[in-house]
Amino acid sequence: MSQIQQGMAMLIAAFHKYSGKEGDKTTLAKGELKDLLTAELGDIFAKSSDQAALDKIFKDLDANADGTVDFQEYVTLVACITMLCNEFFTKQ
Repeated sequence: MSQIQQGMAMLIAAFHKYSGKEGDKTTLAKGELKDLLTAELGDIFAKSSDQAALDKIFKDLDANADGTVDFQEYVTLVACITMLCNEFFTKQ
């Protein structure tokens, strides 16, 4: 597999590692999203335990307002964070 294909497989695996623990296996509930952000992106989110910040992230991600974060909404988050990291590192 190419590096991009490996990255895609890792994104899919990370999503499904956390989805379905609290219900639908194709979406992330708020608790599942918190677990994912803490475990997988803790360095970026500084292992924040700020419930208000988590609520805002969840609300902003839940584009269709169905009370869960689906795979497309999750990928949007990862893409945005990746773009911000790229900007940060290209300015260094």
